[in-house]
Amino acid sequence: MKIFTLPDVGEGLTEADVANWMVKAGDTVTVNQVIAEIETAKSLVEIPSPWAGVVHELYADVGDTVNVGDNFIAINVTATGEDDDEEAPQAPLVGTGPKADTPGRRRRRGRAKTAAPAEFDTPVVNEPEPQPAAQPVKSDLFVKVLAKPPVRKLAKDHGLDLTTIAPTGQHGEVTRSDVNAVLEASPPATTSAPSTTTGESETIRVSGVRKATAKAVTDSYTSAPHISVFRQVDATRTMEYLETLKKHPRFENVRVSPLLVLAMAVSQAALQTPQANATWHGDTYSLHHYVNLGLAAATKRGLIVPNIKNAHQMNQLQMAQAIQELTSRARDGKTQPAELSGGTITITNIGVLGLDTGTPILNPGESGIIAFGAIRQQPWVVNGQMEPRWITTLGGSFDHRIVDGVEAGAFLADVAAILEEPALLIS
Repeated sequence: MKIFTLPDVGEGLTEADVANWMVKAGDTVTVNQVIAEIETAKSLVEIPSPWAGVVHELYADVGDTVNVGDNFIAINVTATGEDDDEEAPQAPLVGTGPKADTPGRRRRRGRAKTAAPAEFDTPVVNEPEPQPAAQPVKSDLFVKVLAKPPVRKLAKDHGLDLTTIAPTGQHGEVTRSDVNAVLEASPPATTSAPSTTTGESETIRVSGVRKATAKAVTDSYTSAPHISVFRQVDATRTMEYLETLKKHPRFENVRVSPLLVLAMAVSQAALQTPQANATWHGDTYSLHHYVNLGLAAATKRGLIVPNIKNAHQMNQLQMAQAIQELTSRARDGKTQPAELSGGTITITNIGVLGLDTGTPILNPGESGIIAFGAIRQQPWVVNGQMEPRWITTLGGSFDHRIVDGVEAGAFLADVAAILEEPALLIS
């Protein structure tokens, strides 16, 4: 018997959650057969078997957190498996890398049933593929039953076999309601006084991206003294400028939105006020004379902040293409680890959620973040006359150890100036 420990999946992380087991004790496996899916703070990864043989034991349940190097699965290796082992030792095994979100994967606990929008120019939505109605199945072979860990626990606590429960979930998963329906149909073992509770609570185990996000924002908020400033901006010229770009042949196949102008504006303003584009080190801090522009994105797996490297060197077309590519990868769950590190300043586009402004928390290691509110047509005084104009509100949070009110005001003023007159982008 050989014991396979959880491998390092090449993302610099020390733990992962078991998202799905594809095998159980007694199953026969072959070399490179996918035996499990694990979820790290950055991606969903398939783990292949390093040997051929028969599964002896699984060392973790779905939903458990396993450290890299911990026992993961035990396999009674066959003679063929011994040969394969010589050719493919365990050491370099790192899984098959990130994969896109699919209807068959475990959804985040406690999240909305519909996909959260990415905080770019448009909501990121993954349309579910049509699934045939699932039926309960029983056989001597292992049956993969889709269900969230809390639902599995509920069934286990009441001695129910998930394979005997007909799923009604959107993607063929067994839901809490399905389990409760079976329990209600069974005769109660004991009777009790009626409950006065009209609803139910669900305890959600924090893991994966949500766990990483919770730690990051807590560390950032408690270590960096935040200050927030706001600025209303007349973005009418920006809206007119975008209509011009949309008609240009070079932008024919490129998504153009107000976020494009804001990204260009923040990238330029960050060079003018480097205190807003800095990193605190304790006794020193670094002023970055380059811009790796982060775009906060709310994906199905949770909040991530990939960044566009050297955004300050890009023209409008390059920036529009970079935003579009970053959006596509976030939507497909294919954001690369390198895109999640090295950021210097961040934009969170809360306007796509219909919000006017906010007080965002700094991305760890950065000294500035800009919340981009919704652009709405409002009455505005222009040269003493009331006119309908396109107005937005910028909300900026800064690390007060580096950025004082003067620098925060100057930075927002530079960003606002470009939104008010985008011709400054080419001056």
